[in-house]
Amino acid sequence: MDAQGLLRQEIHGIIYNTMSIPCIVMDTNVFVSALRSRRGASYRLLALVGEERFTVCLSVPLVLEYEDAAKRISRSLGIRHSDVSDILDYVCSVADRRKVRYLWRPLLRDPGDDMVLELAVEGTANFIVTHDLRDFRGCEQFGVKAITPHEFLRLIGE
Repeated sequence: MDAQGLLRQEIHGIIYNTMSIPCIVMDTNVFVSALRSRRGASYRLLALVGEERFTVCLSVPLVLEYEDAAKRISRSLGIRHSDVSDILDYVCSVADRRKVRYLWRPLLRDPGDDMVLELAVEGTANFIVTHDLRDFRGCEQFGVKAITPHEFLRLIGE
């Protein structure tokens, strides 16, 4: 599989190309960073949500965490609470919504990060996109790689 997930499979002498779309879980710090600035990789990643280049995996607890963190800083950014709600409504409408049925707590240093990892495992996500790679040490044992927004965008050819 190459960087964009293109698979080549030969069946009975015919080569088929199938596209594997990566699945991600966005850490809260990436969502909040996207609201803080329109210049960074976090904003670009959020702007690409729903364009079928990748799938975003969400759970109710993670959406509530996004909402809480975003609304706490929204006034200082000049963003209305209704704007945050609209963004979250859109992300929820295009995301792969999951209910986490199995918990491995505590596994990581921060229980909030455990919630993100558990969602990644439940949703069979390929990546946790975060600015704090250290916080997700050990997630590789579940087949999930922690990666920065910039690295992920490069991986999908952005």
